[in-house]
Amino acid sequence: MPHQPYWAPRVKQQLIWKLYETDAQGICDEELIDEVGYALLARCESFIAAVAAARGKVSCPSCGATIFHDQKPDTVLMCAECGWEMTWADFFHSFQHQQLYGADPVLDLFRSFTGGFLKARSGREKMVLIDQLIHGFHLSLLGQPTRTTGVNLIEGNYREVVHFLDSLSYGEASTSGLHDTHESWRAKINRTAEEWHDDRLKL
Repeated sequence: MPHQPYWAPRVKQQLIWKLYETDAQGICDEELIDEVGYALLARCESFIAAVAAARGKVSCPSCGATIFHDQKPDTVLMCAECGWEMTWADFFHSFQHQQLYGADPVLDLFRSFTGGFLKARSGREKMVLIDQLIHGFHLSLLGQPTRTTGVNLIEGNYREVVHFLDSLSYGEASTSGLHDTHESWRAKINRTAEEWHDDRLKL
């Protein structure tokens, strides 16, 4: 049985909720921060790999070697290093409809997080990186925010993720900058809800 493609799942809401509850109390729980951060990092890496695959560059699930392909459904992906193979259609179906696709601005955000999180030294620094990541946005061709990237990273449909992020806890003891990021994110969500004429997304 050939190795099957693996895509890291979206992070459970309960885990992120616990992180923000703890942070709002002024507690820097580095173990919890790392648990959330590395789960998000794995999800970002899967997102980046899925986009690369959709653009013609697959990472072999067996050995990690790069396989270039022409994106035709019946093309057989064949790894010259280990012999692994699978049709592109089957590989594509493994990540289709899994919130694993986006344009370059989102890729830049996710790449920035993966690099920054691995280099961060303190729990507070990691917390800020996590917060900025889950409150990011997809951008239009004109650079305007469209969809929040939280839906690519956190379990739930778009509306559920938006209202979940809006419900996260903040307090006077929260890590510096988190509340400001939330308020800016909230304003963008309300602006996009007005543009989409969708009152269900207004906060």
